[in-house]
Amino acid sequence: MKNIVLVMFPVTKILDYYDSNEIDLAVDDVVVVETESGIHSGIVKKAPYMEKEENLPDSIKKVIRKATDDDKKILAENQKNADKSLEVAKKYSKDLGLNMNFVDCYYTLDKNQLIFSFVADNRVDFRELAKKLAQKYKTRIELRQIGVRDKAKKIGGLGPCGLFLCCHTFLTDFNSVSINMAKNQFLALNPSKINGICGRLLCCLGYENELYTQLKKGFPKMGSMVETPSGIGKVTSIDVFKGVFQVDLKEKGTVELKKEDYHGSA
Repeated sequence: MKNIVLVMFPVTKILDYYDSNEIDLAVDDVVVVETESGIHSGIVKKAPYMEKEENLPDSIKKVIRKATDDDKKILAENQKNADKSLEVAKKYSKDLGLNMNFVDCYYTLDKNQLIFSFVADNRVDFRELAKKLAQKYKTRIELRQIGVRDKAKKIGGLGPCGLFLCCHTFLTDFNSVSINMAKNQFLALNPSKINGICGRLLCCLGYENELYTQLKKGFPKMGSMVETPSGIGKVTSIDVFKGVFQVDLKEKGTVELKKEDYHGSA
């Protein structure tokens, strides 16, 4: 058994599991950890808990230490310098004629790496930019081209529901979302209604999709012709939660039937 803690990296919003290294930690503690790109700081998002070793990857890393006051001072200074570096990168990219929209910039805690994130419509040859930045800051430079969903995750904002974006607050991965999910939930295929502020389909379309799939079983298809006690008509609406559907009988108007009354198409 190992004592495991869940750590979130503030800039990227990435979550990862670490061996707590027997350090007494609590939610919202700032910790120093090792990542593939160097030494970073993160925030404890789940209190330490015991987990069987066979359920953990062999490569799981240990928390180095709880952040000290000196660490926090370094973090603040690093971010101040990173903000200045971001403005320099914007100027350099403009001088080089590169179509890049920078999102953020941050140093690793040990300042061994300076990481920039940007979005662009096409692939960007940023080799000359990376060279100029490395010459100026004397450290390893990484330029990461991210997608618009990643940008929304980093920046945050309010969704059409009025709440803070799911991707910015609690989602750890972007699951596949398709237009068929909107159709499955009888939503109008209006981009302003089913797209998020990132311009992509709303992540929340996937939340209730499976429930709708289950509840729709036994219902006729929208637009299909069905036989009713009053005659044959076209299915115009379905309410999966009430278990009823409406059928347009033209001259006779509209009738409402229960799902259990449906025995097949006409």
